[in-house]
Amino acid sequence: MFLENTVNPKEQFGWIEVICGSMFSGKTEELIRRLKRAQFAKQKVEIFKPTIDTRYAEEYVVSHDSNEIRSTPVPAAANIRILADGCDVVGIDEAQFFDDEIVRVCNDLANSGVRVIVAGLDMDFKGNPFGPMPALMATAEYVTKVHAVCTRTGNLANYSYRKASNENLVMLGETEEYEPLSRAAFFNAMKKQKEEDIKIEENKSK
Repeated sequence: MFLENTVNPKEQFGWIEVICGSMFSGKTEELIRRLKRAQFAKQKVEIFKPTIDTRYAEEYVVSHDSNEIRSTPVPAAANIRILADGCDVVGIDEAQFFDDEIVRVCNDLANSGVRVIVAGLDMDFKGNPFGPMPALMATAEYVTKVHAVCTRTGNLANYSYRKASNENLVMLGETEEYEPLSRAAFFNAMKKQKEEDIKIEENKSK
């Protein structure tokens, strides 16, 4: 005897997708592509980004090649849980800048039946795991790592090398401040930078 499935779709679980990589690798471009497809399918979509990201526009998520989609800037991850009520799909850009609560928020949304798509840098300018991204990648069902092209070798780049002399972990910037580098190019650049820093300190002590 055939039993009709009477499960309410909203009672089913959603999932988490993470798009990660270096700067200029197309993370935001891929995020926008997935979200626009969901909008085309008449799904209720909301996009969020941290309030500190105002490089292109305050109320838009914008990729480096000027593709854009309307978004809501929020100061903390907890705001997303409230504003995402009733959504089918939630997009989050620049997730590395959010507090650790973003991991719980994304999992809570997925557990309530929402498809959550997150984009962010997986490593900071020193090559270390960035903020909540490792935990998001660990708990996500799908992880897509995208790559840029190394400006020095032409190989695949997965590091975001900071050209500006600024040690702050968070520093928004574009090609003037950052360049995507391969492992070899990044290692050599960091080695050279360290040698230069040592010389500067030695000159100061003379």
